[in-house]
Amino acid sequence: MKILLLEDELMLQTSINEYLNDMGYIVSVFSDGLLALNHLEENEYDLLLLDINVPTLDGLKLVSKLKESNNCTPTIFISANTDISIISEAFDVGAIDYLKKPFHLKELAIRIQKEMDNIQKIRIKHITLSKRYSLFVDENSLYFNREIQQLTNKKFQIVKYLAQNIGTIITIDTLRIYVWDNEPIGDATIRAEMSRLKKELKEDFIKNVKGVGYTIERYIPKA
Repeated sequence: MKILLLEDELMLQTSINEYLNDMGYIVSVFSDGLLALNHLEENEYDLLLLDINVPTLDGLKLVSKLKESNNCTPTIFISANTDISIISEAFDVGAIDYLKKPFHLKELAIRIQKEMDNIQKIRIKHITLSKRYSLFVDENSLYFNREIQQLTNKKFQIVKYLAQNIGTIITIDTLRIYVWDNEPIGDATIRAEMSRLKKELKEDFIKNVKGVGYTIERYIPKA
């Protein structure tokens, strides 16, 4: 599990980093909010641990800017600020938890473990298709940034079949059999439906293998 830690109190930063490393987490540490934001534009994490009062860009503004770019990484705020308006704002911008300083490192670990368990449950029920898309198998729903994207039944069945065969090139004949129930429709009709589907999707995770068929490549987050 990859964690980004934003904390400008160097002693606390070091203590948290060492503690979480000992627990097996991969931790990247920052003291400056703007530097952390720039890093998050190019790198992905499972969890953010953010102080609020840090140089150049505070933790609350950082999360707000991430949401503007559709980055909804789960966030726990760690702050000495006990003002209820600040705590409320933290949850308004999307925090999953708010841990008040001073705190015991074991308490932090418990809260992180709880979130890790939630992430694992989501991954079991989802097939990750791209940075922001996943298929919720139990609900037969396609999610974009944790919100359902409505598709026609046929388009959804295409995505589902490709997702359940991720990494495999699916031919038009195979789509005709498993998505169109072997109806006598032409290749052009299937290609047209695929084209309409790809235009509706907000990320281009369905690849056209020229002359062969279509595939969804296995998604590997950036290191």
